[in-house]
Amino acid sequence: MVAALELYLDPAAEKRIRTLWDALARAGVPSMRDLLSGRHRPHVSLIGAPRLDGPGVVAALRDMRVAVPFELRFDFVGQFLGRVLWLGPIPTPELLAHHAAVHERLGRAGIGGFDVYLPGRWVPHCTLSMRVPSPMLVDAIRLCMDVLPIEATVVGAAVADHARDSFVPLA
Repeated sequence: MVAALELYLDPAAEKRIRTLWDALARAGVPSMRDLLSGRHRPHVSLIGAPRLDGPGVVAALRDMRVAVPFELRFDFVGQFLGRVLWLGPIPTPELLAHHAAVHERLGRAGIGGFDVYLPGRWVPHCTLSMRVPSPMLVDAIRLCMDVLPIEATVVGAAVADHARDSFVPLA
C-alpha cells in the first residue's frame, strides 16, 4: 500500500464507480470495494509515494486549491502490468496543467514520489481492481464498458496513507 494525493469525485460519480466495484466483486474479480474495510474511496491520484508527509504536502500546496471543481469524463478502460484494471478520464489540458502545477509546488518543497506520477509520464486513472484474474479479464472489461462514460466533478482532495492510517484533507 502506498501513500497518495487523491482527488475525490462528486457523490453521483462515486456511487457509479462503487456500483461497478460491487459488480466486479460479484463476478469474482477482487475490487477496491473490499480494501481497507470499505474505507477506500474512488479517486484519481496526482502523486503516489512509499510515504507522504500530509502536513508537509499541505504546507507545500498552501494557497493552492487542490480540489479545483473541474469536470472529468471517464471514457475508457485500461490495464497496467500485474492485471491492474482502471477507468481513465480524458486527459484534458486542464487536468494535465493542474497535475503539473501540483508537482511543481511539491518539487520545490522537496516532496517527490514514484516516477510514473511525474508530468509527462502520468496516466490519470481510477483503480477498480489491483489484480484481475486472467480468465476474468474480458468479462471485467465488459462490465466496465457497460457503465461508461462516467461524468464526474472533482469535489475534494486529501493525502491518504492507509498503511499508516493517516488522512489529511486539502482544500
